[in-house]
Amino acid sequence: MKPLKQRRGLIAVAAATVVVGGGVGLGLWAASGNEGGSGGTAVGSADETSAASRGAASRSASPTPSPTRSYPLSQTPRTIPAVRSHTPARGPGWRPAKGDRVVVEDADLVDEGRLIAGELGLTYGGESSDVRAGDVRLALNDDEGANPESYAMTVRGGRVTISGPSDAGVFYGTRTLKQEVHGGGTAPEGVVHDQPAKPRRGFMLDIARKPFTAAWIEDRVRELGDLKFNELGLHFSDDQGFRIESTSHPEVVSKDHLTKAQVKRIVDLAASRHITVVPEIDSPGHLGAVLAAHPDLQLRNVSGVATRGAIDISKDASAAIVDELLDEYAGLFPGDQWHLGGDEYQALTVANPQASFPQLAAEATKAYGSGGTVADLTTGWLNDRADTVRNHDRTMRVWNDGFFAGTSVQAAKDLQVAYWTGKEIGARQPVAYLSAGRKVLNYNDEYLYYVLGEPQTFVYPTGRRIYEQWTPRVLRGTTAVPAKYDGQILGGSFAVWCDLANSQTQNQVAAGIRMPLRATVQKLWDPGTPALTWAQFKSLADKVG
Repeated sequence: MKPLKQRRGLIAVAAATVVVGGGVGLGLWAASGNEGGSGGTAVGSADETSAASRGAASRSASPTPSPTRSYPLSQTPRTIPAVRSHTPARGPGWRPAKGDRVVVEDADLVDEGRLIAGELGLTYGGESSDVRAGDVRLALNDDEGANPESYAMTVRGGRVTISGPSDAGVFYGTRTLKQEVHGGGTAPEGVVHDQPAKPRRGFMLDIARKPFTAAWIEDRVRELGDLKFNELGLHFSDDQGFRIESTSHPEVVSKDHLTKAQVKRIVDLAASRHITVVPEIDSPGHLGAVLAAHPDLQLRNVSGVATRGAIDISKDASAAIVDELLDEYAGLFPGDQWHLGGDEYQALTVANPQASFPQLAAEATKAYGSGGTVADLTTGWLNDRADTVRNHDRTMRVWNDGFFAGTSVQAAKDLQVAYWTGKEIGARQPVAYLSAGRKVLNYNDEYLYYVLGEPQTFVYPTGRRIYEQWTPRVLRGTTAVPAKYDGQILGGSFAVWCDLANSQTQNQVAAGIRMPLRATVQKLWDPGTPALTWAQFKSLADKVG
């Protein structure tokens, strides 16, 4: 396995292509158990009444010639997310049969080949140039300038060829094939050309407030991979807990936590599915678990009252401990993406931060002159943490309420905006960030926030509402930003927050997010109006299990 393979070329944004409607109902299932290797039995059983059925025997030499069959024009496969285009053809299509092989034309595709062979019960034939009936062939092409996550899948003459400009694209082609043949289905004759509209398709999980088992997270990774998501965010530090083993600061780690060995297995499994794990150590707010072990770093107001979750950014020791944690976890999470947090620093929610926190005001004046403010100091803190992470060659994102207007100190230009709310003090519309040239990721809390216990005004999001109303351009509330900004919106993320942690078990969470995840990735893969109605889409997903 190549742990960093998912870093290859995820920047290009796909051009729009045409969706061809119709098709037979096919599905998807999450892999478990045998995920690689060779051998096994065929998936499904032959349907003698189907024009598309075939088995191993049908490829054997017949003692007497039989009349040429006439096949109807194939229909577009139904998958989640839907393929962007399909050119139909006449022919039997393809379904896996015992003895069929998966072969690759490039060593970089070994992982993809072994995975799909194991999932479909086929023989993994390795690198091979000979052609046999029933083959699934994986290949890299020389399509320069193409979306690196694109692929073409040709089903013709009883064989399947999946090619793409990168191993990520080929992997997504294998996900389409897997869905097509699930439950005894047939991959229809013809050619699929497919690519995502958005390069960032994520799921974020709050494991700080509620611990989730490593096995549960691994199951989500398999589910995400089959749905063509490519990011898993882990929010693992907050006021309620710090959930990953630490060697630099073991004193901050909660009793119930993931070991580094468990996290490495999650990261490696994600890499095999071309999923980047995006860690978040939120600061300078939401650091309660760290501060419980270091109360001397707790921010206190002029009256000596502690401010929940807030670290005192006027102290050098505060920067030191956060930087040490950032440096440590950069080694555990090798992906190219990082979340710096930056939201809800409580020092900036009072009427007069300078008067309430004179130590912060004094440090701001020292650093930025007589006009320096607590907001300037907070922005400077964020930039300093960005410098630490930038040394590890990461692309960074920050919650939108971590960016402040009217400050003399500006947030670093390479920080991307994770836009989730428009309810903070001094809230700005998404266009304020886009017009300034910022790249934005969509975490719209109106549609994409699954908050346990439904506190405040939150309600559990529904897949139908996302499917029928939301697009990546709907960044705040229910209104889309102008189309001219579409290229700056890199994608989005569905998020689970565990504010009232005991409101649901982790299995209830998995069930609750099942349809919202599918609706979200459909709209990130193709933001246009889906070809299927919601009832048809749900029926398709129900066949998946």
